[in-house]
Amino acid sequence: MQIQDLPYPDPGVPDARSGPRFLWWLGRNQLGGQFKSLAWGLLHFVSVSALPFCVGFAVQAVVDRSGSRLALTGGLMVLCGAGIAVGDTFLHRTAVTNWITAAARVQQLLARQASHLGSALTRRVAAGEVVAVSTGDVEKIGWFVEALSRFLAAALTIVIVCVGLFVYQPALGVVVAVSVPVLAISVLPLLPRATRRADVQREKAGRATELASDTVAGLRVLRGIGGEELFLDRYRRASQEVRHAAVRSARMWAVISAIQVLMPGLLLIAIVWHGVQLARQGRVTVGELVTVYSAVMIMSYPLRHFEEIAMAYSFSRPSAKRAAHVLSLERVTDTVGTRAAEVPAGDLYDPDTGLLAPSGRLTAVVCGDPDAAGRLAERLGGHPAEAGTSVLLDGVPLDELPLDSARTAVLVQDKDPVLLSGSLRELLDVPASGAVGAAEALAAAQCGDVLVALAQGSLGTEDPMDSRVTERGRSLSGGQRQRLALARSLITDPEVLVLDEPTSAVDSHTEARIADGVRELRAGRTTVVFTSSPLLLDQADRVVLVHEGAVVAVGAHRELLRSEPRYRAVVTRETEEESASRGGPPTDDGATLRGALDDEASLRSALDDEASLRGALSDDDALDDEAALRSALEEIEESA
Repeated sequence: MQIQDLPYPDPGVPDARSGPRFLWWLGRNQLGGQFKSLAWGLLHFVSVSALPFCVGFAVQAVVDRSGSRLALTGGLMVLCGAGIAVGDTFLHRTAVTNWITAAARVQQLLARQASHLGSALTRRVAAGEVVAVSTGDVEKIGWFVEALSRFLAAALTIVIVCVGLFVYQPALGVVVAVSVPVLAISVLPLLPRATRRADVQREKAGRATELASDTVAGLRVLRGIGGEELFLDRYRRASQEVRHAAVRSARMWAVISAIQVLMPGLLLIAIVWHGVQLARQGRVTVGELVTVYSAVMIMSYPLRHFEEIAMAYSFSRPSAKRAAHVLSLERVTDTVGTRAAEVPAGDLYDPDTGLLAPSGRLTAVVCGDPDAAGRLAERLGGHPAEAGTSVLLDGVPLDELPLDSARTAVLVQDKDPVLLSGSLRELLDVPASGAVGAAEALAAAQCGDVLVALAQGSLGTEDPMDSRVTERGRSLSGGQRQRLALARSLITDPEVLVLDEPTSAVDSHTEARIADGVRELRAGRTTVVFTSSPLLLDQADRVVLVHEGAVVAVGAHRELLRSEPRYRAVVTRETEEESASRGGPPTDDGATLRGALDDEASLRSALDDEASLRGALSDDDALDDEAALRSALEEIEESA
């Protein structure tokens, strides 16, 4: 595999049982590149290590006054120089290729796994860890895969040099042959401590990355509540912890590097001292002493690769462990399915809760627990992250259908939809039935002001559809992002559309128009909306109250307001004490704000108050601060 051939047609099935097994699997899948790197590495290292022999021969030729041997030695040095140049060039080329292709394989595996797991990935693995694996970790993994072949070439070169010295001058060669293995393993006792410190550094860096990503994602909320400095101080402390851990790790690697320099130096001193003694006794010639000395001095170059492979492994092992953990995650359902691919159409039914969404109708679901509502919405789409009873669409279990078929039949938009960067045209270019155009979907989602904002932010763009959407739509407000996501969902025109709190970040006037637009555009299609908004609930054909994991009431919005206290408590946020103090359910006399919810004029007046409040909060960049919004709403209701 060459760099120009990337990406891989199929990155393969990784061995994700552990980090070392994953590294071994990567190495086995790049044997061709590893052997090329090994061959060029041997040419380079052997050529470098042969220079001392040439120097020794040349010195001895001068001592013996042999011009022919000196000329021959000069020719050998030219060959060694050519071998060094060619070997180093192609070793670097193949090593970089191995590095990049290994990193690319890991990135493809991670991208495929993220697509396979969907929303289940971030529920099982922290977002910061996913970011760390897909960025810095892939480079460290590629480093080890690339360094492995160079290490093997260096190790084989050292063996060849030791054997050559032993044959060339046994008296000195035996000293080198015995000492070099000691040099190679001299740093082994320090490696476990260095590895632990590197692991601590990686862990703290991952936490700092996660904190930074969370802070950036919630920047608008932080500014709205004045929390920038608080989170900035938290990140400062986290970054300082990373710095201290990095310094501790660097100190240990500095000690290892010092040993790698000190030990060969001591060996050189021993060789020179012993060689001088032998030369005085006439047992070695001057050329032989120079050869052995030069060979030991040059041998420090391949010995440095022992330190590098130790560093590469200690840094890549935790990275490989994290990557293997992500790649080992499994879905609770088989994406292939046990049924033939089909797109059923009919009633949507959840056996766990008893929720029924009749075909072709708009069903609103009220659930007091937002987390439970999110899990139920995910389960309605089939193939959920958590195991459970399969939802039935026209009597067909969605979990038994292939994942593509289930997603075509039922589309779920969660409460925090993600907008990818690119033009608005690209954002809305999604698989669709073709029955709903972009203009219709944008109009139904009330995206007129969003188009204006995008056009103003994209200078020189005449068509709003060519306007740029920044990463995750960060240049837009929460309500604008929510409406664009709703338009994207409406364009797909699925048989069943499930919306989880699609209007939680918009004002009541816009919400009323969205409710009318969605009802009109989705006429004849099955739509399920999880919401507690009276405007959306009043537009629904039927309203279902889910309490403690089961359907407890079904009916129209106004009917449930009068007859069901639990429903009224969720929709109006009325407490049991407030209900008891009034002596029962709300009346129609319009005496209080809550008691007049059944009266349309009073309802719209209350929603106008909420719209004004949301607008004020939006001016302060605090539209997404749900806690502050609810607190202010409660104050308005108490004063009313």
